Amino acid sequence: MYAYIKGRLESFAQDSIVVEAAGIGYRIYTTAEAMQNLPGQGEEIKIYTYLHIREDQMTLFGFPAEDDLHIFKLLIGVSGIGPKGALAILSVMTADDLRFAVLSDDAKAIAKAPGVGAKTAQRLILELKDKLSLADAFEQKSANVAAAAENNEMLAKNDAIQALTALGYSPSEALKAVNSVAVTGESTVEEILKAALKSVAFL
Repeated sequence: MYAYIKGRLESFAQDSIVVEAAGIGYRIYTTAEAMQNLPGQGEEIKIYTYLHIREDQMTLFGFPAEDDLHIFKLLIGVSGIGPKGALAILSVMTADDLRFAVLSDDAKAIAKAPGVGAKTAQRLILELKDKLSLADAFEQKSANVAAAAENNEMLAKNDAIQALTALGYSPSEALKAVNSVAVTGESTVEEILKAALKSVAFL
């Protein structure tokens, strides 16, 4: 029903967030790992969602990355694993880790998730192994690493811009200074700030 929800991140709970979009607050259950990588309260966010419908309730589950949602859907397709079980697995393993665990028959790694025993882990491997490939696993791993680096670069740039404005530079001056600096996914805020301060005198 919902491919994704894009709006303002209103609040955090232990296992869920509330996103306001078009005046409606959506409670979305997600993983512990996803919660750690979300933007700050009040900032805009895009969450890829899955609507789980039961006779007595409708529940939204969501993830910042579309790949995580894809793996979540595969997990809930395994007999004996429901949405909460899938979240438990993805809270202790990334989507990439799960792929490699399945393809390498590493049931012990999967069984570390709360509520997932050895038999369930073995069944998960059996049911998902034909739906995953090693080539796709490496390809997705590379894509996720690149996306993480890009996200880290953006966050570091934003922090450096905020630091410059706090020092008295206008937002446009701060943006211009930071954009003049060569930044990679491994650059720290301090490195970007030092380079921007060196260049700002020449702008």
